[in-house]
Amino acid sequence: MTAPTQTREMWLHKAIEALRPRFEEVGMPLPEKIHVSVGFGGAARAENKFILAVCWATEASADKANHIFISPVLDDTARILDVLIHELIHAADNCKSGHKGPFAEAATRLGLTGKMTATVASVELAAEMITLAETLGDYPHGKFTAFDHAPAPKPGEEPAPKPKVSSGPSAQGTRMLKLVCPEDGYTVRTTAKWLAVGYPSCPCGAELING
Repeated sequence: MTAPTQTREMWLHKAIEALRPRFEEVGMPLPEKIHVSVGFGGAARAENKFILAVCWATEASADKANHIFISPVLDDTARILDVLIHELIHAADNCKSGHKGPFAEAATRLGLTGKMTATVASVELAAEMITLAETLGDYPHGKFTAFDHAPAPKPGEEPAPKPKVSSGPSAQGTRMLKLVCPEDGYTVRTTAKWLAVGYPSCPCGAELING
């Protein structure tokens, strides 16, 4: 009998089970029920280009389970695993601590580095994730390129109009994106172009997050 083809979701769920012991070790056990799939995080189209994954709290779904969505723009297996670890920390405390406190402590102990809003694997964790990726096998997914499908214009030429690549509404022009301080509610707006460079900080010193 031919074995069923492994889906992206099956691969991701296997990864979660393989990662569970790590969360037990740092005192942040994962919930028994977690849904994980591939999709955009629910933000505006411009923001979706930069959001690699999102975790939703149990209050967001009728089945009272955490739902994690991994961006379809990712296809590197080791990178997907460290992004998954980031979102699993959110699931472990049901998104209560944001990127501070228990989240930051667990992230550091699990081997994530950099800004807590956009972590990357340490050298040691990256090596371990490469090994885990080899155990899990190829990630059954074709990289999504909806955001960079238009060819770059030649010198002196006007940019070619971007072809429509989905059944959804056409992309709008430059859109101002709302950023909020998680500490005092300070609010600003900026464009996706500058978010790609980095997130600004509130006068109180806290890093702004998507509002």
